[in-house]
Amino acid sequence: MYKAYFGMQKDPFSKDIPPKELFKSSQFQEFCTRMDYLVKKRGIGLLTGEVGSGKTTALRSVCHTLNPGIYKPLYIANTTGTVLDLYKSLAELLGLIGSSSKAKLYLQIHHEIVRLVENKKISPILIVDEAHLLRIETLDELRLLTNFHMDSQNHLALILVGQSELRRKLHLNINEPLNQRIIMRYHFSGLDRKEFASYLTHCLNRVGVTHPLFSEPAIEAIYQSSKGVLRKANLVAHYSFMACAAQKTQIVDADHVREAIEEIS
Repeated sequence: MYKAYFGMQKDPFSKDIPPKELFKSSQFQEFCTRMDYLVKKRGIGLLTGEVGSGKTTALRSVCHTLNPGIYKPLYIANTTGTVLDLYKSLAELLGLIGSSSKAKLYLQIHHEIVRLVENKKISPILIVDEAHLLRIETLDELRLLTNFHMDSQNHLALILVGQSELRRKLHLNINEPLNQRIIMRYHFSGLDRKEFASYLTHCLNRVGVTHPLFSEPAIEAIYQSSKGVLRKANLVAHYSFMACAAQKTQIVDADHVREAIEEIS
C-alpha cells in the first residue's frame, strides 16, 4: 500500500528475506559462531528467545550456509504430538519408510544416522522448533536418540529451539540428564537502541531507499513499543508507513507511530 509512495522496490519487512540480505546484528554473529562449534562437535544445543526475536530466522540463515555435502539439517516444527509422531516425522525427513512401532522406528532412525555419518560422511543436524511444547517423555527420548556406541561418540547434533519457558522446563529434576548434556546455549533478546536504528536503515536500504524515512522521535517510539524485538518492530513500522502515506507526508514521525500502535493494540 505504501511501497510505491515511498519508492520501495519490495516489502521492507517481508518474512522470506534471503539469508544474504538479513541484518547481521551482534547477536546474530555470536549465534553463528556458537552454531559452528555445535555442529562440528555434534552436540546438543539450546536456542531460546521471546516470540518474534528472530531465532528461527537466524537458524534458517545458518542452515543455508551449511555445505550439503557435509551436513544434513532435519527441521521439525510440530512438537505437540507423541514420541511416535516425532519419530514418524524424523523418519520421513530421512527418507525412511516408517513403521507403526516406536521401537522399530527408533532402530531405523538410529541405523540411518550411523550410515550417514560413517558411510556417507554426512553429519545430520536435528532441529526441533517450538520445543517448549514438547512433552517430558519426548524430551527424554530425544536425549536417548543422541546416544551412540554407549554414549561414547556423537553422531547427531540436536538443537532445541523455543521460548524462554524451555529453559525453565530443562531445569526440572526430571530433565537433568538432558540438561547436563547441553554444550551450547544462546538466548535471543531484542536489539539494543544503537543497533535498532541500524536495523531500520538496513531494512530501507535493502528495498532501494537510501534516504531516511524515520525521524529520531519515531525511531525511539518504535523501539520503546517493541523493546527491540524484530517482529513487533516490523509490525509497528509497517503501520507507521501506512499512516504516513495516508497523510501524504514524507517522513514518519512520532505521531504516525502512536497512530500505528493504537491501530494494532
